Amino acid sequence: MRLLANPVLFRAAFVFCCAFSAFLLGFYIIRRLRKSIAEESDLAEGASPSIDTLPLHLYNTVIQQLKQQKHELQVQSQAEQQRARTTENFSQTVLSSLSCGVLVFGSNGLVKTANPAAKSILGFASTTGMSAQDIFRRSAVHSSAIRSAGTFPDETVDTPVQVIDEIHTVLREGSKRREIETDYESPSGEKRFLRITISRVLAAASGLLGVACVINDLSEMERIRRQQELRGEISAEMALQLRSSLTTISGFAQQLANNHDPELAREIATDIAQEAVQLDRTIGGFLTSKDPSSLAIGHSAK
Repeated sequence: MRLLANPVLFRAAFVFCCAFSAFLLGFYIIRRLRKSIAEESDLAEGASPSIDTLPLHLYNTVIQQLKQQKHELQVQSQAEQQRARTTENFSQTVLSSLSCGVLVFGSNGLVKTANPAAKSILGFASTTGMSAQDIFRRSAVHSSAIRSAGTFPDETVDTPVQVIDEIHTVLREGSKRREIETDYESPSGEKRFLRITISRVLAAASGLLGVACVINDLSEMERIRRQQELRGEISAEMALQLRSSLTTISGFAQQLANNHDPELAREIATDIAQEAVQLDRTIGGFLTSKDPSSLAIGHSAK
C-alpha cells in the first residue's frame, strides 16, 4: 500500500497500463487490416470469369447452341449434296433421252462423257478416255459443208480437212462454234453420214473446260437424197431414150404407111412392137423400182 501511495510509482504503473493497452489495440487493428486486404485480393483475382467459375446453366446454354449450329450445318451440307445429286441425275437423264449423240472432250483432248446415242452412232461400247483421233480416225469433212459454214476461204476448200482438225481448232484456238458433215465408218465397218456441231464448253469464270460435239445421224436422209439425185439423172437419160424410141417408132410407122410389100410390112410391125415392149419395160421398171441404183446398173448393161 505504501508503494501505491508513492506518486512516482503510481504514475509509472499508469503509463505502463496505457502503453500496453495501446499495443493491444494496434495489434488488433493491424490484424483486421491484413484480413481485409487479403479478402480484397481474393475478390480481385476472382473477378475475371473462367470456364470453371461460370454458372452451370450458362455452360449448358453454350453447349446447346454449339450443338444446334452443328446440326444446322449438317442439314445444310446434306441439302447441298442432295441438290448436286439431283442436278447430276437430271442431266444424265436428259442426255440419255436425247436421240442425237453428245460427246464431250475435256481440255486434255480426251472424252469425259458420252450419252448412249453417241455410242450407238459411233459404234463404240465405251468412249471414255478416248481421243478424237481414236474415234474419228481419217473421217474427212465435206467441202460443201465447209464452204457453207464459212470455216475456210474458198481457195483452201479443196484441201482435205479432217474432223479431228476441226475439234482441235475449237479446243486449242478457242473457235466459238463449227458445224460440219462427214462420211464416218464405225469400227465394225458400218458407214454413216454424220452432221457434227462442235461448240466450246465454258466455265463460270470464262475458262475453257472442253468441247461438246452434238452428233446427228443423217445416213437415211443422205441415202434418200442420193437416190433422188440418181433418179433425176436416170430420168433425164430415160427422157432421151424415150424421145429416141418415139422417133424410131415414128420412122417405122412412116415406112409402114408408104410400103405395099406384105413381108416388109410384117418386119416393120415386128420392129415397132419390139421397140414398144422395150420402152414399156424400161419406163415401167423405172416407175415401180424403189432402188434407182439397181435400175441404173441394169439400164447400163442393156
